[in-house]
Amino acid sequence: MTAIQDLSKLERLPCEVFPNAVAASKYVATQIAELIRARAEKQKSCVLGLATGSTPIGIYAELVRMHREEGLSFQNVVTFNLDEYFPMQPLELQSYVRFMNEHLFDHIDIPKENVNIPDGTLPPEAVNDFCQEYEAKITAAGGIDIQLLGIGRTGHIGFNEPGSDETSRTRLITLDSVTRTDAASDFFGAENVPRRAITMGVGTILNAWKIFILAFGENKAPIVARTVEGEQSPSVPATYLQRHRNVEVLLDQAAGSGLTRSTFPWLVESVEWTPALIRRAVIWLAEKMQKALLKLTDADYNEEGLQGLLAEYGSAYEINLEVFRHLQSTLTGWPGGKPDHAKRIGDRPGKFDHIFPKRVICFSPHPDDDVISMGGTLIRLADQGHDVHIAYQTSGNIAVFDEDAIRFAEFAAEFCTTFDIATETVRSLEGHIDEFLKKKSPGQVDSDEVQKLKGIIRRGEARAGARCCGVPNEKLHFLDMPFYETGRVKKKPIGEEDIKIIVDLLRDIKPHQIYAAGDLSDPHGTHRTCLKAIIEACDVCRNDDWFSECRVLLYRGAWQEWPIHQIEVAVPLSPVEVERKRQAIFKHESQKDRALFPGPDMREFWQRAEARNAKTARDYDALGLAEYEAIEGFVHWDGVWGLDD
Repeated sequence: MTAIQDLSKLERLPCEVFPNAVAASKYVATQIAELIRARAEKQKSCVLGLATGSTPIGIYAELVRMHREEGLSFQNVVTFNLDEYFPMQPLELQSYVRFMNEHLFDHIDIPKENVNIPDGTLPPEAVNDFCQEYEAKITAAGGIDIQLLGIGRTGHIGFNEPGSDETSRTRLITLDSVTRTDAASDFFGAENVPRRAITMGVGTILNAWKIFILAFGENKAPIVARTVEGEQSPSVPATYLQRHRNVEVLLDQAAGSGLTRSTFPWLVESVEWTPALIRRAVIWLAEKMQKALLKLTDADYNEEGLQGLLAEYGSAYEINLEVFRHLQSTLTGWPGGKPDHAKRIGDRPGKFDHIFPKRVICFSPHPDDDVISMGGTLIRLADQGHDVHIAYQTSGNIAVFDEDAIRFAEFAAEFCTTFDIATETVRSLEGHIDEFLKKKSPGQVDSDEVQKLKGIIRRGEARAGARCCGVPNEKLHFLDMPFYETGRVKKKPIGEEDIKIIVDLLRDIKPHQIYAAGDLSDPHGTHRTCLKAIIEACDVCRNDDWFSECRVLLYRGAWQEWPIHQIEVAVPLSPVEVERKRQAIFKHESQKDRALFPGPDMREFWQRAEARNAKTARDYDALGLAEYEAIEGFVHWDGVWGLDD
């Protein structure tokens, strides 16, 4: 492999990686606005192809802002949406008609007759004629000027699933099982996702004058890399975009992390060899050569494109030793520090080691993220005598199956009867819950009573799981942050009340360590929102006296794991601790066997966690470090970087 490769030969589609999704969305919105205005000046229409899902929401929000604050008019705009589930009623929660109205059309001055969205209410025998008419409407409008696209995990664009032909037109299509699994969170279960959809074809999309394809988040990184750097293939319909004359791929840093320019920047450009980049390159080299760090040779560096690093340092062994010592320093069986009696000569002093025991708070976005992602570390902290608190940021009530709610309502009624407790109210409540849930349609929002009961179920499970880790009930804090309590997958933006709840808790506990979820690939974004709230709360508390002796660590585990080169604290777990962690996860019975929102990984949460922790341990071992049963990894939040909106 050559030391420097031509980026244009690696990337078959032009890409721009933005600092965050907000910046990318504003860029696209500006391009759309400029075209709308230019066409309006010539008294011509502007034809937009629009997409749904979380990716374009930021674009629509910026267009709405431009309309309200800058007078951007949509009177000359004609829109054609990519797709719609079939069958689907316009007012259903998952309808793309409803989505577009809520995020864009209800807030701008576009004429209603200029809005075109595939019709999910048609009888099946009428769909073919409708699709031909849809194509004819696009042609009559002069073709699509700008087409917005997201990208699915299978590489689908619109609902053009793997196997779609590059010449395909608007049609009814059967959805891939992966697509239906990914949509499960919107429909409260994969079994409720429609099996078919009406979608523009690949050929229809390729006829657009300009195409913006956007992807945000770490879970999109693999398919982005395949689309941009892989060969064209019907198994990845997005690769057909390589044939288009005018495409831009717009990514945030997370979605672009799988590209060669991000993964192996030293192969495509001259780089400044920072300690972090050196670790990344050397660990990559060791894994590729299947060698321990201290066994890498000058020849390994030269043959795999790391001549520049070797030339700068002069000796492979010196580089190897520097990275080895760093990884060795990350390993600690005392994540909160040691008491004086346990300290030994030769121990590496840690920051704030003089404070023991420490006040520790673990923020858990859902009621089970604590034990899934850092259950072993919680066990260590509690067993070693620290003052450990767990704050459950949301109720997690939408993730409880209806059958579990019915079972608990029946239990409450029978409990009252058995112990001769006044039962009239309880029986009435049981009757309401039973009747409501039996008549409930897929995706319908639960009544307040059902939501509260499901929240109680998850609270009980959280208490049981925490006890397994040695954290007593009085150290548990159920925050029930308001942004979450919509009863729907779609949440409200975080507000001042959400931030205040966390600020008040932090100022009450005055922690020396804060653990927060840095795992941002959960199906409906709760982790991202919860982390944003913590970061903003920390910013409020930044000048408090206690904050100067506090550090924030980010965990992962439910959806992904930190790569070795990023880990800054690695907590080894013994076989006994792995078993205790498993039992703590088992206490979350409503999430066991089958979770309501499993995401793309269909394994149970305990299986995911154990597999990832075991892999981290194997990776350390393969690099020449000590061999452990499992390792939980953490990175520090440095107080500088934040999350985009």
